[in-house]
Amino acid sequence: MTHAQEVSAGAIEVVRLLGAADETLACAESLTAGLLSATVASVPGASAVLRGGIVAYATELKESVLGVPRAVLAEHGAVSEECARAMAVGVVAVCRASHGLALTGVAGPAPQEGHQPGHVCIGLAAPAGAWARTVHLPGDRPAVRIGAAEAALAWLAAYLRGEEA
Repeated sequence: MTHAQEVSAGAIEVVRLLGAADETLACAESLTAGLLSATVASVPGASAVLRGGIVAYATELKESVLGVPRAVLAEHGAVSEECARAMAVGVVAVCRASHGLALTGVAGPAPQEGHQPGHVCIGLAAPAGAWARTVHLPGDRPAVRIGAAEAALAWLAAYLRGEEA
């Protein structure tokens, strides 16, 4: 199975679970630059659940568009769980969605903010709260970007199934 097929399977499940619950999704993306939103949008029926996505590749956009507090960026950096959590909360507010996924990290080839390529922070916002986690993904730039989208979708699907927050 290729990475694209795995991501598509995750997107299919997320669209199905959100649709069944009459809930919605918005995506805030940095290193994936729209890949997560595009992956969800590739699923038939996605228009019923996908509210929108914001690509905030530049750090200042994380603050000005998504509302990531300047103090979070100054203290923790753009590649941090704190930033990912704030991005997820921000995209829920901007897009008026019930759930938000956010991705920030280092796709490579060079390190950023002292983090090596493959260091990815995922934010998840839902009506019950907001959380973040860090994953370390192997591979080159395309593999890290695909893996980041896959990991975010897998986490949201697990959350929607009631398995974890």
